[in-house]
Amino acid sequence: MKSELESPGARSPERLAQITICPNCDAPGLDQFYDVSRIPAHSVMLMHTREQAIAYPRGDLRLGFCRACGFITNTLFDVTLNEYSPDFEETQHFSPTFDGWARQLVDRLVRDYDIRGRQVIEIGCGKGEFLALLCEAGGNHGIGIDPGCIPGRLQGGAAANVRFIRDLYSEQYAQLPADVVCCRHTLEHIQPTREFMQMVRRVIGQRKDTLVFLEVPDMTRVLRERAFWDVYYEHCTYLTAGSLARLFRSTGFEIIELVRDFADQYLWITARPAGGPTTASLPIEDDLEATATEVEKYREVAPRDVAAWRDRIRAFAAEGRKPVIWGAGSKAVSLLTTCGLDREVEYLVDVNPHKAGKFLPGTGHAVVEPEFLRRYRPGVVVAMNPVYVGEIRDRLAALNVAADVIAL
Repeated sequence: MKSELESPGARSPERLAQITICPNCDAPGLDQFYDVSRIPAHSVMLMHTREQAIAYPRGDLRLGFCRACGFITNTLFDVTLNEYSPDFEETQHFSPTFDGWARQLVDRLVRDYDIRGRQVIEIGCGKGEFLALLCEAGGNHGIGIDPGCIPGRLQGGAAANVRFIRDLYSEQYAQLPADVVCCRHTLEHIQPTREFMQMVRRVIGQRKDTLVFLEVPDMTRVLRERAFWDVYYEHCTYLTAGSLARLFRSTGFEIIELVRDFADQYLWITARPAGGPTTASLPIEDDLEATATEVEKYREVAPRDVAAWRDRIRAFAAEGRKPVIWGAGSKAVSLLTTCGLDREVEYLVDVNPHKAGKFLPGTGHAVVEPEFLRRYRPGVVVAMNPVYVGEIRDRLAALNVAADVIAL
C-alpha cells in the first residue's frame, strides 16, 4: 500500500473504457472473473470527519486475467481517482510483528547481497522505515522517492543517511547514483507494469551490477484463500510468482531469487540487469496452469465467501457481542464495503497512533487506539491478518479485555 501515483502509459481521462490488452505482456484479451461496484478509491487515506469519509470518491473494480502471462488487473481502473499525499497512512512498522519481520529481511539482504556502504534508491518509499533500516544495517545512504513521504517523521540515527524527494519516480531521476534500487508494495499500484519496468531498466542503463529488490503481495494466496478482503481499488495490479518473473525477464532482468515470505502473503524478487530478455529457470515461475485453475475457483466460490462473512459478522452484532475490527487499513475497508457492513461494526482498532481519531473512507467507521477497548469491552475482535493474532491476543490480555479473536 504505497505511493506510486502514475507511471509511463497511465490512462488519460479520454481512455477510461475497460482495458482489453494485458498491461504486463501486451497480449489481447482479459478474462473477467470478479466484480465489486462503488468501492473507495483509496483505503488508507483516512479522513478527519465521518462526513468526509462517507463522501470519499468511489470506483468500480472488475478483475481480468491474462491467460498468456498470468497477470490480473482491474480492467475498470481510473488513474484519475488516485490521490497520494502525506495523508496516505500506509505504514505497518508500529506493529512489533511486522517490524521484526522487516528487520530480519533487511539483515538477510545486507548479508546475502553485501549491501554495505552502498547508495540505495527506494521507489515508493512510504514513510521511509524500510529504507532507514537498510541504511542502518549496512551503513548505506538512501534516497526515498514518494509523494506521501513525511521526512520529519523518521527518527533515529539512520535518518541522517536518508534523503527524501516528495514526488513520483520517473526518468528525471536517472542521474541519481544507485547501487541498489528498492521498490516495495508499489508495483501493485501501477497498471502499466511492463512500461514501468522498462523505464526502470532504462534508468539503470549500462550499470550491470545494480541490484533490484522488489516486493509485492502474492496473488496466489489471495486466489487460493478467496481472500476478497485483499482486493481493493488502489491495487490495480495483482501478481503471482510466474507473472512477476515473466515481467522481469521480458524487460531485461536476470532473476537471482524469487521468494514467498511473510506467511506466503508477499513475493519478493532480486534481479540484476541483463542485455535483453532472459529465460525462465526457477520452478516457482511455472504457475500459469495452476493460476488459471485458481481463477476459476475464485470466480465460483468468492461470492459465497463474501456472503458467509457478511452473515457471520451480522450475527455477532445481533447477539450483542459488539464486534470490532483490528487493523484499520485496506483489508478492513475491503471487508466492510464488499460485504456491505455498516453499524454492525462500530469501531476499528489500530496500533498506528496516526490513525486514531480518523475515519475510514467510504464507510465512515471511526478508528480507535487499543486502549479504547478497556471501556468498550468487545466480545469479538476480527483480526484482518492472521499473522498478527498472537500480537493481538497479547495486547488484549494486557488490557484485560476478554474477547474472542477470529482471523480472516
